[in-house]
Amino acid sequence: MTEDRVLPPTLELDDVSIRYGRHWAVRHASLRVASGELMALVGPSGCGKSSLLAAINRMTDLLSECTITGDIRVGGDSVLDAQVSLPQLRRRVGMVFQQPNPFPLSIADNLHFPLREHGIARRERREQMVERALRDVGLWTEVAGRLDRSALTLSGGQQQRLCIARALILAPDVLLLDEPCSALDPIATASVEALIRELKGRFTMLMVTHNLAQARRLADSVSVCWVEDGCGCVVESGGTEHIFTTPSHPVTRAYCQGLAG
Repeated sequence: MTEDRVLPPTLELDDVSIRYGRHWAVRHASLRVASGELMALVGPSGCGKSSLLAAINRMTDLLSECTITGDIRVGGDSVLDAQVSLPQLRRRVGMVFQQPNPFPLSIADNLHFPLREHGIARRERREQMVERALRDVGLWTEVAGRLDRSALTLSGGQQQRLCIARALILAPDVLLLDEPCSALDPIATASVEALIRELKGRFTMLMVTHNLAQARRLADSVSVCWVEDGCGCVVESGGTEHIFTTPSHPVTRAYCQGLAG
């Protein structure tokens, strides 16, 4: 995988199909996220949004009956190539899940753990990186005096920001966000949304959300997923205002105006 990019890379899915056993979850999905932009992936439940995210950093490899065809490229590098190092890919493509999932460790060790796993042995260096990551997500002043306490003592919003810090600490190029606010209350949601805005431009981001208002607030572009013939697909992609005001596809028009889905 190519390293040391000055700008975050583009993310491209080209004719991607995903099958679990005999069931096709997604067929012929294509989209492109420009360097440093945030694309929202929207659509009703069951249209393959989370499957597409899982395919990008090869979480689908954990499922023995999952088959992916087509191509997925990060900055021109195919992530589906058999020679790709999965640890390096997952360092390059970070992921944040719907439910905050801190490790049952201290706040600090949630961040030391991935650094140790990726060979950063010197504690002083790790501590510098931990502080920077916590500052990046606005947590440092809230937790600096209790880094040795369990991460599970944090509020839901703080836990999600810690999980984002854990994804950021390895300096990824791409950040995948799978419904990052759906389990949070409105105050915590506002905090995480503000953080996502601050990250725009530093990372190329693809975010799954059911919240159309959130997509419109945060995203530079939007891809609309749907179910056709029992299988997920991408029906339209474009700039956020285009998708919400002058979409080309009738499904997009109906969904974004609340008439379907």
